[in-house]
Amino acid sequence: MAISKKIENFLVSASWIRKMFEEGERLRQLHGTDKVFDFTLGNPNLEPPAAFKEELRKLVQNPVPGMHRYMSNAGYPDTRRAIAAVLAEQSNLPFNENHVVMTCGAGGALNVILKTLLDPGDEVIVLTPYFMEYRFYIDNHGGTVKEAPTGEEFQPDPEVLSKSITAKTKAIIINSPNNPTGVIYNDSSLKQLGQLLKNKEEELGTTIYVISDEPYAKIVYDGLPVPNIFNFVENAIVATSHSKDLALPGERIGYAAASPKIKNVELLMEGMVFCNRTLGFVNAPALMQRLVTGLQRESADVAGYRENRDILYDNLTAMGFKMVKPQGAFYLFPRSPLPDDIEFVKTAQKHNILLVPGSGFGTPGYFRIAYCLDRQVILNSLPAFAGLAAETGLKK
Repeated sequence: MAISKKIENFLVSASWIRKMFEEGERLRQLHGTDKVFDFTLGNPNLEPPAAFKEELRKLVQNPVPGMHRYMSNAGYPDTRRAIAAVLAEQSNLPFNENHVVMTCGAGGALNVILKTLLDPGDEVIVLTPYFMEYRFYIDNHGGTVKEAPTGEEFQPDPEVLSKSITAKTKAIIINSPNNPTGVIYNDSSLKQLGQLLKNKEEELGTTIYVISDEPYAKIVYDGLPVPNIFNFVENAIVATSHSKDLALPGERIGYAAASPKIKNVELLMEGMVFCNRTLGFVNAPALMQRLVTGLQRESADVAGYRENRDILYDNLTAMGFKMVKPQGAFYLFPRSPLPDDIEFVKTAQKHNILLVPGSGFGTPGYFRIAYCLDRQVILNSLPAFAGLAAETGLKK
């Protein structure tokens, strides 16, 4: 049966994680599950916080009449008010429920935002390395992707961004803490971004939105803050979810929130509510909306992720791997010891280690390790990494 040629091509270009999964299945059958070290999937292995389980228990024991029916396409007002209250507290801006749309995760939020903003041919800048699904989300709505490499420490490069912005630029997607690097975009970077956009908007007579993808905003380490995009960029829209902070990836609950500073923000929100419906999401899951209403200040315990990060970072750097130490999320993004990151990933498979090449994130020469795994898997993998380091010419 024939399928769209475009989708067929996309399947080839988007297949790295799928290929690694299939290779993992083959290796597990050959060697046993405990002998294969799969670092490919960013699937949280924590359990939701106790407060979530308590809210779920209460709702099951005392169901609200009509709780499974349709609601406004924007979501329940009390859920949006709870989110707006936290956003107002964090940004000192006058957020209210009308600045928030509940969505089917951050992926749903990004598609809703892009559908609302883009006309065919509009350009969306993505900072490399980046979550490759952005490319497909942008294409979904007629946009064109323009890649802008980040600097040596994976912070946004204002000179590169300045050269990337044209009269066709409608939006820039940023992701902090970042997948795949774990880097937090700092105050200085965001301040420069905000000033650059003001200058470019004045020069070009256009409006350029920053879409900030923030599912890892509460997965941070060492007491570091995640700067609030609303305090640096006037035309800012946040897309986020509770997949990571409440360890609920399978529940697909998130939201989009637009800055009260945006001119005609009411029209923007009306557009997002319309697109939430017409994209087929209709509304975010009703049960999950009710459950997360009172959990906006809760988070899963990320201490385990931090310990996993430290074990891998300390041991791998001692073996000679070079990388920026992650400040958040649950990924490492080391340099490949071999010039060809795909060849390196294939070499790792000989040691039963499954990794994703940096080429899969728009940045060849690196590879990604997802460390949201059971501790014992990480500890058991260290001798295999040592063998890999030796084979690829790193310090013994």
